[in-house]
Amino acid sequence: MRVYADNAATTAVSETSLAAMLPCFREYYGNPSSLHTVGQEAAERLSLARQTFARYLHCNPAEITFTSGGSEADNQALLSAAALGERKGKKHIISTQFEHHAILHTLNKLRKNGFEVTLLDIPKSGVITAQQVKDAIRPDTCLVTIMFANNEIGTIQPIPEIGKICREAGVPFHTDAVQAAGHLPIDVQAMDIGMLSLSAHKFHGPKGVGVLYVRKGSVPLVNVIEGGAQERGKRAGTENIPGIVGAAAAFKEACEHMAENAEKVSRLRDKLIAELTKIPHSILNGEQERRLPGNVNLCFEGIEGESLLLLLDQQGVEASSGSACTSGSLDPSHVLLALGLPHEVAHGSLRLSLCEYNTEEEIDHIIAVLPGIISYLREMSPVWDELENGQREHVI
Repeated sequence: MRVYADNAATTAVSETSLAAMLPCFREYYGNPSSLHTVGQEAAERLSLARQTFARYLHCNPAEITFTSGGSEADNQALLSAAALGERKGKKHIISTQFEHHAILHTLNKLRKNGFEVTLLDIPKSGVITAQQVKDAIRPDTCLVTIMFANNEIGTIQPIPEIGKICREAGVPFHTDAVQAAGHLPIDVQAMDIGMLSLSAHKFHGPKGVGVLYVRKGSVPLVNVIEGGAQERGKRAGTENIPGIVGAAAAFKEACEHMAENAEKVSRLRDKLIAELTKIPHSILNGEQERRLPGNVNLCFEGIEGESLLLLLDQQGVEASSGSACTSGSLDPSHVLLALGLPHEVAHGSLRLSLCEYNTEEEIDHIIAVLPGIISYLREMSPVWDELENGQREHVI
């Protein structure tokens, strides 16, 4: 049995998304900037896709810009808000310690250009408070950027409360919703979200397509890619019509089946958590209640995550130890370190991320094979031997 449990890294393209894309390769293949019939047919598909995202995000289609993915959307949002802040003499940005690297690396770039960045501490629950944001806002704050849901531990942040605080303070608010979009209800108006990033391949759309929502009249977009007048002159390059159309179809399907998918996936998630936390010296990272439906993130003391993943793969289980964007790194997860876990525990992490395609039988297979793998790795570990003999104290 093969069990794909790495949906936070990427998802399989749905049949609905694939069916929507196929005609765009052979029938509606024109350049949407062209004035002839084939070009305008492509432009119509582009417009309909923009309307779809606007409908389910509760915004105006003109507020939607298509990008190559969540990372590009994050970059453009932050750089645009920073440029506006600099023109106003405001160069302070608020974020958190456990943001995606698309945010953190862009913030490091802005630091080098004279911006001051406040990264909020993360409680053990994995959920920051709106009060933390309120206390950090200063007269020179030009942006607050807080992820909607964490990509590693799946905890959901109090976005509506943070949005309200930012609106009252007159500070632009951006949220990286890459993990949340298609899985949690999002209403950018009701939640006071000024800017939002999402990526299609996280909800059964194709890779290489992202969306940046920016509220009209808030933050003027700064071009990250120059060269043409596409996307109202704010993102050069011929639009990826098949990908965008497939992304819109996947988003529509995900939003319309969100409640039933969440119910099913949450039930599978909770079964995994209940059984796997019975393994001695294991811990669930982040609180269980405010968590994405499909996210299970655990640490097992006395093991090393890379070996765990390889042995799981031999047993047919495809998982990860954290963000796919840093899977080649030997360093422990910055997210788990932000929660206060010591390095040796953070190294023994496992992220299982589920979707509506997963089955009860697959969950039972994970529950059946994982305890034996943990025991095997601990038997070979000199660290575990020291823990069991009392030469070290258990952390978990």
